Amino acid sequence: MNELEKRSFYSFLGLYIVSSFLFILLAGFWYYTAQKHAFENNEHYRLEHIADRIGTAIIMAHMHGTPLQIPALHSGDVRIALIGTDGRLVSGELPPALVPDRPDYREYGGRMVLVSDAPKEHLSIRYVVVSSDTLFGVLAELREVVLAMMAAIALLAATVAWTLSKLFMRPLHQRVVQTERFVSDVTHELNTPITALSMAAEHLLQAGRCSEKTLRNITASTRQLYDIYRSLTYLNFARKTETPHVIDLAKVAQKSADYYRPLMESKQQSFLLKTHTLYFAIPEAEAQLLLGNLIGNAVKYSPAGATVHLGIEDHCIIVADEGMGIAPEQQRRIFEQFTRATDVGGGFGVGLSIVKRICDAYGIALALDSEEGKGTRFRLCFPQGEAKQ
Repeated sequence: MNELEKRSFYSFLGLYIVSSFLFILLAGFWYYTAQKHAFENNEHYRLEHIADRIGTAIIMAHMHGTPLQIPALHSGDVRIALIGTDGRLVSGELPPALVPDRPDYREYGGRMVLVSDAPKEHLSIRYVVVSSDTLFGVLAELREVVLAMMAAIALLAATVAWTLSKLFMRPLHQRVVQTERFVSDVTHELNTPITALSMAAEHLLQAGRCSEKTLRNITASTRQLYDIYRSLTYLNFARKTETPHVIDLAKVAQKSADYYRPLMESKQQSFLLKTHTLYFAIPEAEAQLLLGNLIGNAVKYSPAGATVHLGIEDHCIIVADEGMGIAPEQQRRIFEQFTRATDVGGGFGVGLSIVKRICDAYGIALALDSEEGKGTRFRLCFPQGEAKQ
């Protein structure tokens, strides 16, 4: 990854992890608080139930005149104390320095203490004091569980964040690679005609005259530059779209063929044209770009001495070459932007994507038939409702 990709990757990763951790902290705090309140309420109800049972036993012993029998509690963590009406300890054990003077429920000395007046002063007993340290052990275990859960979820979130960041960066990385390759290819494509023009100009200065071959080289190089300019202009998203109007595509095809003729002559190639009138509503500049890209590719990827076929039949324009052809696995991706079937012949991978974009915009059916080593055939079929022959 380059520096820009690294910054984007770590920015997304950091934002995801920080936001996830904040959410985990809030969720963990909410869960711990809710569970803590639930445990506190349960402990309160448990101690209150014990105090009520003891209070009931005291009242029943007083009413029946029988000896007081403290109910079995089956809770080893519970301590019970009885406080008389005179404020003295009647039985049991109180937490150190605790002086119960009213009904209460609170934490004292590491224990939860409930002071209950359930006896109603029967048997001269005013308060039952019930205490337990179970709650604090339960809360300690709860904190450990919540922290462990938060740590596990945080680890999972970090793993997910890393994975999502990689997935997020994958198309961006592909686009950066495509853009870098595009810039490299455009630079290479510009270098060829510029070098040819420079050499032709130098030759003219040295010879003091202009030969027909030099003029052909200058014309071909200039048109190569114009093709690059025209493609880049179309790819400019801020461009203004022209209003479609009915034109004769046969004339556009003938003009495009004439446009590429100097380049074909330099490669000793020939055109085989079979055209007749075909009208269609489309801006002429886009029609020229549509046919020009197909013809330009046919010329570029055909060997010296080959013939480029351009014809119109049944509302369709056919452009065929005798070049190297396109491999089957490449045919599925050949219309994607920045995609090239081969590194042979140059180009920067936007011509056929422009063709596809124009066809989609005007409802033109685009078909490709290619065989490696035998050539490629493009077929553009125009909607008959908008074309008349």
